[in-house]
Amino acid sequence: MKANFPIEQFRKLETPFYYYDTNLLRETLNKIKEEAGKYNKFCVHYAVKANANPKILGIIRESGLGADCVSGGEIKAAIKAGFPASKIVYAGVGKTDKEINLGLDYDIFCFNVESIPELEVINELAAAKNKIARVAFRINPDVGAHTHANITTGLAENKFGISIQDMDRVIDLALEMKNVKFVGLHFHIGSQILDMGDFVALCNRVNELQEKLFARQIIVEHINVGGGLGIDYAHPNRQPIPDFAEYFATYHKHLRLRPQQTLHFELGRSVVGQCGNLITKVIYVKQGTNKQFAIVDGGMTDLIRPALYQAYHKIENLTSEEPAEAYDVVGPICESSDVFGKAIDLNKVHRGDLIALRSAGAYGEIMASGYNCRPLPQGYTSDELV
Repeated sequence: MKANFPIEQFRKLETPFYYYDTNLLRETLNKIKEEAGKYNKFCVHYAVKANANPKILGIIRESGLGADCVSGGEIKAAIKAGFPASKIVYAGVGKTDKEINLGLDYDIFCFNVESIPELEVINELAAAKNKIARVAFRINPDVGAHTHANITTGLAENKFGISIQDMDRVIDLALEMKNVKFVGLHFHIGSQILDMGDFVALCNRVNELQEKLFARQIIVEHINVGGGLGIDYAHPNRQPIPDFAEYFATYHKHLRLRPQQTLHFELGRSVVGQCGNLITKVIYVKQGTNKQFAIVDGGMTDLIRPALYQAYHKIENLTSEEPAEAYDVVGPICESSDVFGKAIDLNKVHRGDLIALRSAGAYGEIMASGYNCRPLPQGYTSDELV
């Protein structure tokens, strides 16, 4: 079954472009609020790195979510979209002095600190402004996730976080510093995770670390477990909204929080992934020796995930109802990796047909580049195309 798109409006727009179903986005946000709201002190932040389109950010801000940022630019985008600084957390393994000062100037909720040198710099910069910076330590839990190797973040071999062995030392350092306040622990094990067992393993590791700190009479105010919940790329129509009920229930069941603690989440892909689609036009249908190619005007500069991760996106011909044939769907970029899919069954393709790459709301438009001197794709919402 094909999705219901406003084809006539699409024909008026220059391809390639991103199309966002804002009704689905709002339904997804309402489901998040409903399921997280079942539990006391669950606080959800949106991971801005997934999609920073200003129209999308505005809708997410209206829903009441906070913002999880990984750069100074994302902090500015969140503030511009109306997110209160008191709901902004700032993570990232390589924060510059300029970015840290920006966070201090806005008095953001928390810095998620990833190394001792970073902690020392934050303390120094906060002292220069006569401020106290709230910090949480990103602890690398050495927990694997069933996902692509390039999007795991919780193993000891990854660049992210502070090792478990260094946790006590970095907390001791923070407690001695005059211009930082230690308020929490932060974890994140990866992205596009569909096996709840991975999150259970994280809960178990957090419980162990909490017991270790409790033995030192340390109870942190906030636990942040990151995000990582995946979406159904194969069947976007069947499951447009992820199973947030099971996701939040898993943490409620397995993570042993103290009564005074708040649990923070940083959801990105699961918020915006299914609402976005890359719409591209067929330039040529080329007959090869053993296959045929649908050559489209969108490429890896517009949606890099297939080239970068060998990621799957469901591909649909929106303007043909003829019997299906197999095509390699490829872009115009001068790279052999500029391929969206091989041997894809599509309704017979003609020059000028509109092709949709589904489930492209996360890590799509935000990762677009100007390689080959190509313009960046525009983003349109269903609110606009009525």
